[in-house]
Amino acid sequence: MNTLLWAGRLGRLTVFAALIVVLYFAYRYSIRIIIHGSWAFGIIVFWAITAYVTIPRIHRQLHKIYLPDYFIGRTRTADGLLHDPVNIAVLGSARELRMAMESAGWVQAEPITIKSTIKIILATAFRRSYPSAPVSSMFLFSQRQTFAFQKELDGDARQRHHVRFWKTPAGWWLPGGHDADWVGSASLDTNIGLSLFTGQFTHRIAENIDEERDFVVESMRAAVDAKVEVVQHFASGYHGRNGGGDRMRTDGAMPFVDLRNLD
Repeated sequence: MNTLLWAGRLGRLTVFAALIVVLYFAYRYSIRIIIHGSWAFGIIVFWAITAYVTIPRIHRQLHKIYLPDYFIGRTRTADGLLHDPVNIAVLGSARELRMAMESAGWVQAEPITIKSTIKIILATAFRRSYPSAPVSSMFLFSQRQTFAFQKELDGDARQRHHVRFWKTPAGWWLPGGHDADWVGSASLDTNIGLSLFTGQFTHRIAENIDEERDFVVESMRAAVDAKVEVVQHFASGYHGRNGGGDRMRTDGAMPFVDLRNLD
């Protein structure tokens, strides 16, 4: 056991050392470019390497040390950063969930591919409509979202209501003994900006995420006459930041949406 423990620590130290070396050479290369006159390109190169290579990998190693590997009511980014709160619970099958969301006018997001990535970049840059634009992968139960739905605002891909859903593991219960087939995380994208924690381009979200949670739930209730029970103080209300560094606040309530036996 001690051998395995030290092997794990040595592995992490090796990764950190390698990242420091990468950052150093990125710095040296960027300075060389700047000295020879291409200062703008040098800054771009340094930013790209640190934001998309070095910093994310540092986060991936650190989160294994300080974040517990169990449900704490927050999703995680691909780099292991805590992201948006889990703020919706659903009872029902995958078919019933899709039917409720589509009946309420939500569009399922496309998977992330080279083609969809290029389309979302162009739509964002030129403020074009892209109703089925892909959403970034978030993780819960060590799995990326099963479904993601969205509603675009004003024909602009920068702004959209969106919600991700994860299938809960078999035999798993929410805190307090509450049962759910699906849990979701809803937030409102308002613009594009740089992540406070990585420097990458990302969507910014509206601070009051409870409004988006309630918007999603009410849209399902109105569309399919879903039964909704809200558990107040399911979690402590708090202010915080998500994985992109955006401020967020919630009252800690959890709505349970019952979609079982829909016609």
